[in-house]
Amino acid sequence: MKKIIVAIIVLMYAMQIHAQTIGISKDVLKDKIMGGWAGQTIGVTFGGPYEFRFQGTFIGDYQRLMWHDGLLKDNMINNAGLYDDLYMDLTFVDVFEKYGLDAPVDSFANAFAHAGYTLWHANQAGRYNILHGIKAPQSGDWKNNPHADCIDYQIESDFAGLMSPGMPNTASSISDKIGHIMNYGDGWYGGIYIGAMYTLAFTSGDINYIVNEALKTVPAQSDFYKCITDVIAWHKKYPTDWKQTWLEVQKKYANDIGCPEGVFAPFNIDAKVNAAYVVIGLLYGGSDYTKTLEITTRCGQDADCNPSTAGGILGTVLGYNKIPAFWKQGLKDAEGIDFKYTTMSLNDVYEIGFKHALQNIERNGGKIDGNIVTIKSQQPVAVRFEKSFDSIYPVEKINTKWSETKDAVSFDFEGTGFVLRGETAEWASTTDFVFHTQLYVDGKLVESPELPASYTTRRYELCWKYDLPKGEHHVELKILNPSKDYNFRVGEAIVYSDKPVNGLLANEQAAK
Repeated sequence: MKKIIVAIIVLMYAMQIHAQTIGISKDVLKDKIMGGWAGQTIGVTFGGPYEFRFQGTFIGDYQRLMWHDGLLKDNMINNAGLYDDLYMDLTFVDVFEKYGLDAPVDSFANAFAHAGYTLWHANQAGRYNILHGIKAPQSGDWKNNPHADCIDYQIESDFAGLMSPGMPNTASSISDKIGHIMNYGDGWYGGIYIGAMYTLAFTSGDINYIVNEALKTVPAQSDFYKCITDVIAWHKKYPTDWKQTWLEVQKKYANDIGCPEGVFAPFNIDAKVNAAYVVIGLLYGGSDYTKTLEITTRCGQDADCNPSTAGGILGTVLGYNKIPAFWKQGLKDAEGIDFKYTTMSLNDVYEIGFKHALQNIERNGGKIDGNIVTIKSQQPVAVRFEKSFDSIYPVEKINTKWSETKDAVSFDFEGTGFVLRGETAEWASTTDFVFHTQLYVDGKLVESPELPASYTTRRYELCWKYDLPKGEHHVELKILNPSKDYNFRVGEAIVYSDKPVNGLLANEQAAK
């Protein structure tokens, strides 16, 4: 009897080991990596004309979406800024290539902080922090970065999944290091989730499985997890009506809290909402490349990055050779062109990405034997929980006023925090001029922000403070070196408090 029990235990152990290893040929592995990179490029090119043209609404069926031969090459040459999510990916790929898989976080942070390309939102806020001595992970923390929950790392995390076939936890480890340079909380979870979907796209062709299984890397108590879980449930409830699921997302999740551009506005670059659009495209598109790209794009908002993500994931599932010929029109003409601000083309990253994937597979227990690659696959494990903008809520936007001497701006508010919007840089400006300022809250000096007039090094917001005691406050931002040559533009202030308000009803109750 004991021998039988031992035999059963040995058999179960052998089955477990077998279940944890996956064999794949080098040819198939490389084909999938190529599909992932090509799919991203196709998706962002397709969605480019509609980026943030549709805010708070989807693109109606009556509007034709365009795709034709020559579009890829034309954009690569004449609209290079469209590929910001790609050249950000490639910045990190290049660091791995130069310094190896154990490259320290500062190598990645400094590479993108000193790069020549223009950035926005969490990326630019993170860049400013890095350049001013606030290192990762604090550079992405929401108290230092008002855009912590924005989409930025979500659209740049493809590389982490593509270099970690079948290994979602390995991808999460990479994203823990790099994703916190610019994001935190739900903004970081967007990158964790997308990276995990890429890793599973190597080992499964079942879109529903990929979408569901990858979500296990995200803590269940996070809003990101809840949002994607809802999308999955709505897909089951409305299996033929993606627009109804879109409407449900809009009703429940469209109110932005953090991003100053999205608060009290239809604009939404929040990670979870745009990830919801990616999942809508994947689930309702099935494995049909055209339907997936079209639905994802028609969801609106970040309508170039979202189909780039969906196109990359499905491109990995299908492999380069099975991406429909219609979508590869002109691809060969574009594959040899270096992405702007890089020395890397698609042809280059096909080879480099394949090399990094093989290295990562071996260092994580896999083996390479001739043309056969054995991957030690991983069961997804949730990363740690973190929450941006905890217990703070935007309650109003208020005007600010200049001093008579035009060297200070001030405002009064009641609440627990604020963000002062504004701009000190002109588009494409590369000047070394910096405005030196002092921020006073209730008469106390709390910060001395340096505000560059150069666009690539600008501070995305003028100043902010979230952790004030609830009550009445006076804010003054003094300019120590006013300039007639450079503009110091001040916008409105967003006020935060410890409880949300409910529109007119709250005002009526306050009046009583």
